[in-house]
Order: sequence, then structure tokens, then C-alpha cells
Amino acid sequence: MNKSADATEAFDIAIVGGELLTISNDMSKISDSFIGISDGKIKLVCSAKEMRGSVFFAKKTINANNMVVMPGFVNTHAHLAMSCFRGIADDMPLMKWLHESIFPLEKQFVDYDMVYYGSLLSMAEMLLAGITTCADSYFFEEAIVKAGIEAKIRLIVGKGFFDPPNIDSVVVEKIIAIAEKFVTRCGNISDLIVPAIFCHSPYSCSPQVMKALKNVARENDILFMLHLLESADENKIVFDRYGQSPVELLLVNDILDKKTVAVHGVYLNANEIDIFAEHEVKVSHNPQSNMKLACGVAPIARMKKANICVGIGTDGATSNNRLDMFSEMSTTAKLHKVSALDATILPAQDIVRMATIDGAKVLGIDSLVGSIEVGKLADIIIVDFNAPHLTPVYDYYSHLVYCAKASDVYATIVNGSIVVFNNEVKTFDVASVINNVNKLKNVITSHYSV
Repeated sequence: MNKSADATEAFDIAIVGGELLTISNDMSKISDSFIGISDGKIKLVCSAKEMRGSVFFAKKTINANNMVVMPGFVNTHAHLAMSCFRGIADDMPLMKWLHESIFPLEKQFVDYDMVYYGSLLSMAEMLLAGITTCADSYFFEEAIVKAGIEAKIRLIVGKGFFDPPNIDSVVVEKIIAIAEKFVTRCGNISDLIVPAIFCHSPYSCSPQVMKALKNVARENDILFMLHLLESADENKIVFDRYGQSPVELLLVNDILDKKTVAVHGVYLNANEIDIFAEHEVKVSHNPQSNMKLACGVAPIARMKKANICVGIGTDGATSNNRLDMFSEMSTTAKLHKVSALDATILPAQDIVRMATIDGAKVLGIDSLVGSIEVGKLADIIIVDFNAPHLTPVYDYYSHLVYCAKASDVYATIVNGSIVVFNNEVKTFDVASVINNVNKLKNVITSHYSV
């Protein structure tokens, strides 16, 4: 075990009791566990039995009896502010959904306030559901950062880029300057905030812009994220425009490497999976969004067989329509079993890893979070198993994937701070945020035909 305690210790938080799923390399479990947290980090992991006879003091002690203690979930892809558009453009195919609804809505209504309140609303939803880290990709990133600091959630903030009209070398240089300014400003704000670059897709960003922004990402050692092969249309659009497939286009422009995160990858073929594996490209799997937009089923089992690191993402609340990793885990497991007609594909334990440590690997922060081990940052959730739908328990991983719900999260800890306790957000006024989002909804409906 990770016990390294003196006879007397002091902690900011002590979590006592419960079934601990460490999600460490050996997937060790500790029944009736003890976790000591100080200065935002995990200082002690052992069984409560090992602590008997020792003296410890804690500013806050959480009794986790009959609960599961585990790492917080890592949401590898979202558009947080889009919760303001939740349910406004449902039951449409991807390209129609984008060009006839989402892009016009964004052009008319996206501003600082919308992004700020929409992001806070999504952060409340995620924290209540045990998501402690999220990779967001959108615009008005200052508003996203402000919301994240208030909520005390861990964020990868991806600054979004589309091609403006009339791209030339002068415009590309201006885009580079904007990206560099963002990285400098965002990278020095908070330990919870990490900047990234997000190019919308190979059909909405030109090769010269993607290559220039990838260079900015490389120079600053940050992630480069993009939607890739979400729909069958993308292959045709990109090939007609450039004479290459989207993956070929990225390959020849030197964009694929271990700091590239491809979101979706529904239409990756066998050769492209091999290319991803060779270049250590990471993948964010967003199954519910892919299902709702009728995009298809990403070949995740084949990716994992090729040793590609795959995490789970919710996507935005317009294409999902919720930010719930329990639901996403259950969907991931069942979707791939039925599509392959193989009940053994992606067992529950693998799914939980995808939602925690593998997600952290996708985002390049697995040395910090994603498992419960001494020295790591204290991003921890406690799931209450005292419920009919979680009784009896033979396999905790199975219950987390196939039975548990977001409302079962009792407590969420991020960076050693309790942000949710007894199913209540502690860092900001959720009711006020809901009120402000409903005001924005009234403005939207007065100008837009739903």
C-alpha cells in the first residue's frame, strides 16, 4: 500500500471507510480505506485498519462507509457554453445541425456573458456528476477561465479557431499572434487551468492554419485538439477540396503526434488506425453525441487493440444533451457490444479506466490525476452505494458502468478542495446561474424560431 505515515499526522481532509478503487496500474482495491489529503495532494493511502493506533487530525473528516471512493472522471471533450442551447436543435443530421442551426445560433448569440453563464451551468452539472477535469473547446476563453476558477474545476481550455474569409500569409500571422497571446495569458492564471489549441476540423480550418497553430502548440508543449472524421461527409468534403483524406492531410502537414487529440474518429479505417498508433495520437470517444447525430460507431475496440489511448467525452449539451460520465460509460460499453455482437468487448473495468486514468493520459495529465496514489493531486469522488439500484454489490466496476447515476455522487473533491458535498455544489450559487441562463433563453427564443 501507499502508507507512509508517522504516528501522528495532520490532514486537511481525511476520507475514512468505503471501497477504494485506486485505478492504479495494478488496479488495486482497498476495503474500509483511509485517504489523507493535504495541500491539494494525496498524502496517505491505506486501510483504516492500518491507521488504528495512530493519531491523526483532520480539518474535515468524511465518512465513506458503504460508498465507493475513486478518482474523479476526466471528460476529454466538451463545449461547455453550449448548454445554453440544450434541446434547441434536436433530431437533425450533423451537417444540417451545424450549418442551419448551431453556426447561426453561435453567430447571433455567443458573447462573453453567454459563455460565462453557460460554462458555469455545465460545470455545476459535471461536478455534481463526479467530473473533476474537462477539456473544453470554444470561444471567449476568458469567460470560460473565469467560470472555471469560480467553480474550482480542472480545465484544459482549448481556444477555438475557424478559418476567416480570404486566408493569406498576413491573416495566418495574425492567427498565430492571437494563439500565442492566449497561451501566454491563460497559462499563468491558475494551477487548475491549462491552455490548448482547438481547430474545429479539417473542413473548417485550412492546412496552413492548422499547421501554423500546431507549431504554436508544439512550441508551448500544449495539446492540439480537433474534430476528426465525425461523419462520412467529412472524407468527401476534404478529398474534393485537397485531394487527400483528412488523416492524410494531417499527416503530410506534420500535425499528428502524441500531443494531438482527435475527437470522434468515427470513420477511421484500419490504415489510419495504424498511423494514429505510430504517431501516438490520442482519441476522445463521444458515443452519445455520435449516436444522437446518427454519425456512426467509432472503431474504439480496434483502436485500443492497436494501443491507441482512448478517453471518453460528453461533447456539448446540444448534441448529447447531458454531461454525465455514468451515462457515457454505460453507452460506451453497450454500444460497442451490440455493434460487434460481442458481449466480451470493452468490459466494465476497461470502461472505468477510459473515464479516469486513460482520459488523463489523453490530456497529458496522468502524472497528476486519474488515479488515487500518494503524491498525486487530490481529484477524488465518493459515490453513495446506499440505494436500491446499487444493491447488492458483487462487482463495483460493473455497478459503476451499468447501474450508477450522476445523482449517486455524494462528494467531489478537486485539487484537495471539496466542491460538492452531500450532492450540493459548494463553490458557487447554482440557482443564480440557472436564473441567468433562463434569462438568456428568453432572449434567444425572442429572436430565434425554435
